[in-house]
Amino acid sequence: MRFAKLGTALLTDDVAASTRFYTDHFGFRPVVELDWYASLQHPQHPDHHLDFTLRGHEAMPEDFRTQKTGGVLLGFLVEDAAAEEAALRDKGVPIAAPVRDEPWGQRRFNVWAPEGTLIEVLQTIDPDPEWLKAQGL
Repeated sequence: MRFAKLGTALLTDDVAASTRFYTDHFGFRPVVELDWYASLQHPQHPDHHLDFTLRGHEAMPEDFRTQKTGGVLLGFLVEDAAAEEAALRDKGVPIAAPVRDEPWGQRRFNVWAPEGTLIEVLQTIDPDPEWLKAQGL
């Protein structure tokens, strides 16, 4: 299968709040904004859409439309995770898990989005040689 574009759609109780969160803190831009639906794009990734649909709206299949958003993690790869965490903290965004270095080669932190999505902001770093050795790598 070939994709012309890739999109992620999430149910939310507040389309405007989710839209503001991603535009204010992650640089997304609205393409479509309705009271029950919004579609966002990031200028660096115009072929990926991040969409929000009001929970309970008839646009979704009946057995799906009232589900809570959960078990979803969006990952954003950045150049400096520590600087991004500090900037978000300065803006009052609650940090779900502070910046930390993982032995497999990631510096990362997490924040919760209004609709219940966990966001991981990460950068690649050199993996710990002892960890690699323990993995047989």
